[in-house]
Amino acid sequence: MFSTFGKKLSRALKDGSLRNRILFIIGALLAYRVLATIPIPGVNVFALENFFANNEFLGLLNILSGGGLSNLSIVLLGVGPYITSSIIMQLMTVVFPQVKAMQTEEGEVGRAKFVQWSRMLTVPFAVLQGIAFIFLLQGQGIIEALTPLLLIANIMVVAAGSIFLMWIGELMTEYGIGNGISLIIFAGIVASLPTAISQALFSFTPEQIPAYLGLAAIAIGMTFAVVLVTEAERPVPITHAKQLRGKAAEVGSQTYLPIRINQAGVIPIIFALSLLLVPQTVANITLALGGPGAGIMESIVNGLANQWIYGGLYFFFVVLFTYFYTAIIFEPVRVAENLQKSGAFIPGVRPGGQTEEFLGKVATRITLPGAVFLGLIAIVPIIVQGLTGISTLVIGGTALLIAVSVIMDVVRKIDAQVSLNEY
Repeated sequence: MFSTFGKKLSRALKDGSLRNRILFIIGALLAYRVLATIPIPGVNVFALENFFANNEFLGLLNILSGGGLSNLSIVLLGVGPYITSSIIMQLMTVVFPQVKAMQTEEGEVGRAKFVQWSRMLTVPFAVLQGIAFIFLLQGQGIIEALTPLLLIANIMVVAAGSIFLMWIGELMTEYGIGNGISLIIFAGIVASLPTAISQALFSFTPEQIPAYLGLAAIAIGMTFAVVLVTEAERPVPITHAKQLRGKAAEVGSQTYLPIRINQAGVIPIIFALSLLLVPQTVANITLALGGPGAGIMESIVNGLANQWIYGGLYFFFVVLFTYFYTAIIFEPVRVAENLQKSGAFIPGVRPGGQTEEFLGKVATRITLPGAVFLGLIAIVPIIVQGLTGISTLVIGGTALLIAVSVIMDVVRKIDAQVSLNEY
């Protein structure tokens, strides 16, 4: 397997067009990493480290910013606002039929318009998230008190940084290989590994050897499970009816419809984290400003600070949103209609309503293991930290899921491009 991959990679580097795409990706990621090291002014480094060490909620947001949030760089919001706007647009396809028609029925022009709306929606989200984070960090003493002019300037800088990352990500998608936004998140995950490993080595004691061996075994098992579930699918057999061409009759072909166990990807985890982050952010801002209801907000913060309560809620919302998002992206009605229009059918199932009902039942059944898997992946860091007490090198299940998915996607696309050039 490794020799085959090495041959494919050497052929990819020999191909001029593919080599230029790979070099463009590397250059864009280097520019992004440079921006992630430029901090906004007035940051208390020690208070920042303590804040992140004791806050489970900002872990995934720091991943989405590529580590930019942990050092309060000018791209501290990362691609979070763009992901939020994309999620909102996906939800609007359920609420507004016109938006759904624009994405699915108006062809390339409609999809371009849908993407443009997502970009425009990113701007207010970036500004609002910038305001929320700066007020939150001021209340924690991480950022010194700012004058109104400096406050506006910082908000504009972090919002512009997020929009700039969105632009870089789209350029990477167009001129590189793979999804640019996913590659930015992947680069942030990889960039955080040296710091995590050095912290683990610095605090290492011989008594922790069994715990670290256990962490290594968990990491290997999780990687295997992520690959297995990402590739797992339920093939539904499809038969195409016979077709008459002139006087000859073509025999119907046999194919299958693949339904993936994990159709939603990491979107349910982002949904769940966003929902849990809202009361935490509102409570911290209310406590910082000393507004009414500060006592209630403090109780909310203290309750969510309990890792087991937080983990239980996190798991529940991930499972819930997995079913919700799968219902959005997989529509048995549309699939059944397309099969009937193309003269295809599922053996033993009548076209139309029965096909729709059959596909709905299959999707519901196979979504359960995918939803439970995503929920367990999301709370693995909390379980490991609670059982071992090691917080310096906690396995990020979400980060691992994103990293493995991105690597597999890039390898598939490089392999497809090399195979295409060979023919």
